[in-house]
Amino acid sequence: MVVCGDDGLAHRLATELRGVYREQVVLVVPPSRRTPPQPMAGRARAASAALFGRMVTAVNRGTDGSDDTLVPDERVMEAAEPSEAVLADAGVDRAAALALVYDDDETNIRAALTARRLNPRLRLVLRLYNRRLGQHIEELLDQAAELAGHRDGHGGHGGHGGHGGHGADIATTVLSDADTTAPALVATALVGTSKVVDAEGLLLRAVERRPPRPGEVADPGLCTLALLSATSNDPAGAEGSEDSGDGPQLLPGAEAVAAATGRGAVVLEQVSYSGPALPARRAGVMPFASLFSARLRWSLAGLVAAVVALAVALILVTDDHPLHAIYITLLDLFAINEPAVDAPFGQQVLQLLSGLVGLLLLPVLLAAVLEALGTFRTASALRKPPRGLSGHVVLLGLGKIGTRVLTRLRELHIPVVCVEADPEARGMAVARRLRVPVVVGDVTQEGVLESAKIHRADALLALTSIDTTNLETVLYARSVRPDLRAVLRLYDDDFAKAVYRTLRTAHPAALTRSRSVSHLAAPAFAGAMMGRQILGAIPVERRVLLFAAVVVNGHPQLEGRTVAEAFRPGAWRVLALDTAARGDTAGAEPPGSGLVWDLPATYVLRAGDRVVLAATRRGLAELLGRRTRSPR
Repeated sequence: MVVCGDDGLAHRLATELRGVYREQVVLVVPPSRRTPPQPMAGRARAASAALFGRMVTAVNRGTDGSDDTLVPDERVMEAAEPSEAVLADAGVDRAAALALVYDDDETNIRAALTARRLNPRLRLVLRLYNRRLGQHIEELLDQAAELAGHRDGHGGHGGHGGHGGHGADIATTVLSDADTTAPALVATALVGTSKVVDAEGLLLRAVERRPPRPGEVADPGLCTLALLSATSNDPAGAEGSEDSGDGPQLLPGAEAVAAATGRGAVVLEQVSYSGPALPARRAGVMPFASLFSARLRWSLAGLVAAVVALAVALILVTDDHPLHAIYITLLDLFAINEPAVDAPFGQQVLQLLSGLVGLLLLPVLLAAVLEALGTFRTASALRKPPRGLSGHVVLLGLGKIGTRVLTRLRELHIPVVCVEADPEARGMAVARRLRVPVVVGDVTQEGVLESAKIHRADALLALTSIDTTNLETVLYARSVRPDLRAVLRLYDDDFAKAVYRTLRTAHPAALTRSRSVSHLAAPAFAGAMMGRQILGAIPVERRVLLFAAVVVNGHPQLEGRTVAEAFRPGAWRVLALDTAARGDTAGAEPPGSGLVWDLPATYVLRAGDRVVLAATRRGLAELLGRRTRSPR
């Protein structure tokens, strides 16, 4: 496995492949600098490299304490960019998979095209932020691999995007760390929800349930994914290591669920957001109330009432027809009628009053025109938070991660107020399109968070790329509102864990989460390198649970077994059957959904089935059949 990158995701991914899947890894990183431009990122890189070295030493000793001489050593290369010479030196022509996780999309695409030419049978995993471009690149590289395979006599590859069967799939998978981590970050900030995963277009949520009271029957939802660590204050906040017995229990069996008393659980279900939402608006239609201010609308209403009163008075004085009386009143109002010199005294008075009302109408009409023009001119500009806004989410940072999180929040119709210091940030255009209020300013300056109505918000998402800014914002928000739910994006996972523990101790009654993007995204990238489609990853305390789509072909743990027999507690569990992959819609869910979630325990998994399963990282590695190696 070859991993090329320039940030913490590359180090975390290499550690994941080496420690969990026990793969031979070649890590290509930029040359280290004595004075890195970002001190926090430099320290995180050093910590990641140290973690990588410790993981290598531990794995070489073997999990059972014996020497594992069958696992070859790894290489760490330093190169400024993934050129053809660098990729050749890294052994791409002999590698099984290549991950390109540079922060720049163009660098990843250029290196992918070069790698596909060097090794047409190479499995590629690209990190691209542009999803539309990623789809085209994925199709292009897969088509190139298939044509090269036909020329070499190997035939086509095993499927698109890692959908193929067991074995070496020649496929290209395009992932985005922003898309991978956005559901988890969004769900952490929502009321009554925890984790979210997008399974084939169906939005599912892993909800944390409190321990059932005596005599109470807990709702298992679709299935029970995990049993949480037992704590008195915050069940989701317990710190359990990956292998310790006091940590969470992932994918428990029925006996373990029944025997677990006093422990919360994470269940999978399909729920809807029930909190406060912004008023729904039709796309492309501007409401009338937004064109004119309330004061101007009252002025227009008063003038209309005056015109009607004048018309009624003219009818009473002249005994004229109502339509003709209204016509005469409008002529007098706009001063285009002949002077009523020979008319009765009452009609003359009404004409003077109509002229006076007409003079008052001119500035009101001018103000209405100017206000409407200003409204249309600022329709594409940034909105300000409404005065009475409450129960919203304050989103700090509109970079790559923040933009994806903003899109997810608005898809759920959740009110959001964004805070961004850079007026030219990536997510500003998205905020304008979604008509989301944005406060432009440095969040460390006094008054910026107050402008975002932080004292009336329900949650704070600090997602900038600067750890100190995120930490300072959360600490200040805690001083304003101690019970505010806060989510921090931190670069290094160890630092995130330390911050989380300290904040939880200082504010035990508040919900605080610290998330490392590389920690959340690395399992999905590692699973894609192993040749399987990862639908999503959800954190369960300090562990990660993966959702993958796997073809049953060639897996002895799945093929020919019933759903109950294929269930391995603590490793993997079959959740749904993808009927769209086989074209069999008998007994499937309503049209538009090809996933059948209520599979009977006696259903026998066949060779052509494609299933959605939940698995731990080690369980997925074992299911892929790559835990043991032959000698070099």
